[in-house]
Amino acid sequence: MKRVFLACICCMLVLPAGSWAKRIIRVACVGNSITYGAGISNREKNSYPAQLQYYLGDGYEVRNFGSNGATAQSDGDYPYVRTGVYGESMDFLPDIVLIKLGTNDTKPQNWKDEKHFMEEYQALIDTYRSLDSHPQVILLTPVRCFLTERNTINPRIIEEKVRPAVEQLACDNGLGIINLHNLFGDRWDQAVMPDRLHPSAIGAGAMARKIGDYLLSAAQGKPAAFVPENATAFNFHGYRGYDFQLDGVPCKVVCPTAEAEGRPWIWRARFWGHEPQTDIDLLERGFHVVYCDVADLYGSDKAVKRWDAFYKYLVKNGFHKKAVLEGMSRGGLVVYNWAARNAGKVACIYADAPVMDIKSWPMGQGAYAGSAEDVTRMLAAYGFKDEEQAMRWKKNPLDHAARVARAGIPVLHVVGDADDIVPVAENTALFEAAMERLGAPISVIHKPGVGHHPHSLDNPEPIVRFILKATGRWSNNCTRAVPGNEYRSAAGWVEGSEWHSVAQDIETTLDGRRLKLLLLGNSITQGWGGMRCLVSYKPGKKAMDDAVGEGRWESAGISGDRTQNLLWRVRYGNYNRCAPEYVVIAIGINNLISGRDTAEDTADGIIAVTEEACRQFPDSKIILLGLFPSGKEPDSEIRKMCDRIHELLGAHAFDARVSYANPTGWFLDERGAIRDGLYSGDYIHFTDKGYACVASHLVQMMK
Repeated sequence: MKRVFLACICCMLVLPAGSWAKRIIRVACVGNSITYGAGISNREKNSYPAQLQYYLGDGYEVRNFGSNGATAQSDGDYPYVRTGVYGESMDFLPDIVLIKLGTNDTKPQNWKDEKHFMEEYQALIDTYRSLDSHPQVILLTPVRCFLTERNTINPRIIEEKVRPAVEQLACDNGLGIINLHNLFGDRWDQAVMPDRLHPSAIGAGAMARKIGDYLLSAAQGKPAAFVPENATAFNFHGYRGYDFQLDGVPCKVVCPTAEAEGRPWIWRARFWGHEPQTDIDLLERGFHVVYCDVADLYGSDKAVKRWDAFYKYLVKNGFHKKAVLEGMSRGGLVVYNWAARNAGKVACIYADAPVMDIKSWPMGQGAYAGSAEDVTRMLAAYGFKDEEQAMRWKKNPLDHAARVARAGIPVLHVVGDADDIVPVAENTALFEAAMERLGAPISVIHKPGVGHHPHSLDNPEPIVRFILKATGRWSNNCTRAVPGNEYRSAAGWVEGSEWHSVAQDIETTLDGRRLKLLLLGNSITQGWGGMRCLVSYKPGKKAMDDAVGEGRWESAGISGDRTQNLLWRVRYGNYNRCAPEYVVIAIGINNLISGRDTAEDTADGIIAVTEEACRQFPDSKIILLGLFPSGKEPDSEIRKMCDRIHELLGAHAFDARVSYANPTGWFLDERGAIRDGLYSGDYIHFTDKGYACVASHLVQMMK
């Protein structure tokens, strides 16, 4: 009983409303070299705690208490409890403690066993919880390590021993937990983790976003209160779950640490616990995860009736009236068959390698050989007399496209293109074509070369984003002002520069000048060059000097910038010190290239930048250039996204001082292809002739 009481108190601290809302919330980042920011240029501004400070804003004070090589175990080679920052973190009297330790504990000289590791980690947790500030303690699972050397940090122990131990500690203590293990996927990316162990500034930024989203979501939530009657508790990756029965049917519910408003939930159809990344991330966002056993029912009426009863039970207990449905493989059968009869109760559908037709699986009437055992059980579940009757069945998921489309249910499928068990051509592709004919296209994420397994995505961010948008719980990062975190040799900067030094170079370059034209944007804008000292590549300088006059204009572009980064610079950079007559904005392509942002989200970010420019440059005329055409051919996906942004920006009612221009036609031939000589080989960046083309049009717009 005592442990349960402590867990409830900790959950209550998730809400920083009331007393917390009246003062700055102190966040202590406890950890090792990854927290410290080892290997990151200008770590004071680019480590994950520094970027978390920017992300959370002025209502928080985030401190970095990371120490290189630190272990959670007090008998490790570099115990965290013997570092100077340990004492400093205690003296800070934090309201929130983020603990990210365990990576160095896997070294041969440090690792003993899980029991010893958990005992030592528990002692550290207890010490922080005993502080007079009574902080909320949140555990961070270690990021995946890609080291291949022996006799050092061990990736296998991190994944198989440390991560489960941290999850168990979170569950036992009722603590918040954030899954960082899947954040960088299962394949090494040099840009994100240069040395296979320490995240770069870009990787640290991804950590800051995920942690920040958790903290901001939890701050708006409330302690999860649902506990089924006669239930048995279990640990689900650090969250408390409950096994129980409803009318004799096994069921499960996993509760978030802090539930989101309206008690949203995701309903796992089959294969409980398999590839749980999406479920874990939604728990972090305040969703419940639920399960009602329909094994061996193959989406039949018996399965649908079980789900009807389970749905009524959950809604009666305060769960949202619209469920997120998650169907993997044969789980697609019950997901779509239930949705067809209950369209108004479905928020969205996420289906993963889903069976959409019993003729394809299990009957094997296409490319798959079939499963005789499953066919026998399927015939019994449906009450079919024989396979011939099953072949005539017209209530497969494929047959429900019209109902799903008519209800406007958002749908996402994730498929392996080499799936030979549930072939895409016989399942998802047919459903996708039907939906498109009905004017309700679905989103499909293809995994080239992947078969039926593994399901999901190792980093489930695209799936989670889809679900959050479908449920109206998405926060658009394109409109959240944060600094950039670029540090790349190909950025067009003087060697040794990083984002913050380049941003400062812009401000220094603007001091004491009065300009006719100030250009705001990303690497395309940076390529104008201007008089900046830290820009080494200036293919557009001559064209703009000829058009406007040397020294009468300046470029405030930074390579890699997205809308949120330019928004930060416009808001806090005091660019109006140069009193420009005209301000030109060209931003957004990096949002699309990143793969994280949609055209709609990016357009909102561009609008936010433009509106901020109107505030910061009250006496200037603003020229907003929509995205320059990217992609060689008109039907390329990137070009379609650019065109969609033009459509949205063209329909927006901007301030009277804003002139909007769609520059697409400046670059295209009669076929819609980009004219030769204007772009570099990536069909994103300009040649000197491309810059000359833009300069000539801008001069006309400034007359």
